[in-house]
Amino acid sequence: MMTVPFTVNNREVRRNFLRQGMMEALCSLTGQAVPLWGRFTAQHMVEHLLWTFKFSTGDLNIHRDVPPPVAERMRKFLYDDRPTPREFKNPLLSEIPPPLTFASLVESKSALQRGVNRFFDVYEKSPTATYDHPLFGPLDGEEWERALFKHCYHHLMQFGLLEEGERNIEKNRE
Repeated sequence: MMTVPFTVNNREVRRNFLRQGMMEALCSLTGQAVPLWGRFTAQHMVEHLLWTFKFSTGDLNIHRDVPPPVAERMRKFLYDDRPTPREFKNPLLSEIPPPLTFASLVESKSALQRGVNRFFDVYEKSPTATYDHPLFGPLDGEEWERALFKHCYHHLMQFGLLEEGERNIEKNRE
């Protein structure tokens, strides 16, 4: 099991995790893996992560009128070193996981790797681009990176693929 510090304010940790650590941890995920909480199968979880990467690059769009004061309050979560609570329920998602998109977990993992690569490509080419997050409203690349770090970390913990490391290491290193 991989240990990763939960420090959303450290850009290097976020990027290393999203670019490399996440996929390394997913290598040990099998189709028979049972979550520690929630209803996702292993493949549902991987496809769910891909879904969020697609929002982050504008490949999927959802516009929700999040009132600015609410969005601002929610965005503070992106800057604090608290993980997503274990049983967090996204109000946009059904209790029943959606149908799978890919024929296998291996295909889903490959698609996720392409989604991660696309995320970094999009923001390297267009650093000021913003895309709507279903809960936080419009986010720029750094904010999406924070949201994705928290989201992916949460789901890898869900399947016992990560052990939480220290928090607040070199706080506010940005």
